[in-house]
Amino acid sequence: MTDGPDSDSSPLFDAKEYDEPSVFTPKALLDNARQQKDLSERPVPDVCVLDPDGDIVRQLKAAGDARKDDAWPGYHTDLYRFERNGEEFGIVGCAVGASFAVLLAEQLFAAGCEFLISVTSSGQIVPKDDPPYFVLIERALRDEGTSHHYRSEGRYAALDDELGASVEEACRRVSRPVYTGATWTTDAPFRETETAIARARSEEILAVEMEAAALYTFAEVRERPVVCFAHVTNQLGQTEDDFEKGDAAGSRDAVAVIEAAATAWRSSD
Repeated sequence: MTDGPDSDSSPLFDAKEYDEPSVFTPKALLDNARQQKDLSERPVPDVCVLDPDGDIVRQLKAAGDARKDDAWPGYHTDLYRFERNGEEFGIVGCAVGASFAVLLAEQLFAAGCEFLISVTSSGQIVPKDDPPYFVLIERALRDEGTSHHYRSEGRYAALDDELGASVEEACRRVSRPVYTGATWTTDAPFRETETAIARARSEEILAVEMEAAALYTFAEVRERPVVCFAHVTNQLGQTEDDFEKGDAAGSRDAVAVIEAAATAWRSSD
């Protein structure tokens, strides 16, 4: 039984029927956007990327390597297309946080995406190296709200084992270090307290970010391939050099990781 409207408890876990279909669907949103904006129906590339910081998109645009997709029917975002080694990618920038990331994941897969990659700037918890470096997120602590609308059980959301093994192997050929481990997904970066950080360290969590747990839960429930990387760029604002990503705002390294993940997915598909 769920608590009634007069209860003071959080409604996050109330009125959740996980097997019940959604009334509002991503297809309905896309169809209405196309109609209102007079857009043709054009599928997005097979491989799409979420770039919460927006640095990858900005660098690709500055280099003349990305072009805006005028047929993208999203209300809140722009999608850009770019190519690497003959493969076309779609990329959406500045979609920060679990709810925004999953909103876009739903829309992208409804629009023709077959594989989704997220590369998000993250804060170091248990050090593996001096930042910047990458973490292939194998599981993410569900300390956010969005995942709990898709599935109730589970402290962590996890990357698919087979996909993870393939991506991990492919990333060994990337010049920048790519470690594998757990992250903590939060909705509130400015509430990362000493107590919360200590808990994360006790669970051998490598970094804190804002999207992975929700994206992995979405991926499991919707049966869609998604892989998330944490780009560890800071020590929670505790040093003068925090948030420094390196050359081209880290975008070249990030694109190399994206290419490796796409190659791994293609080989395992």
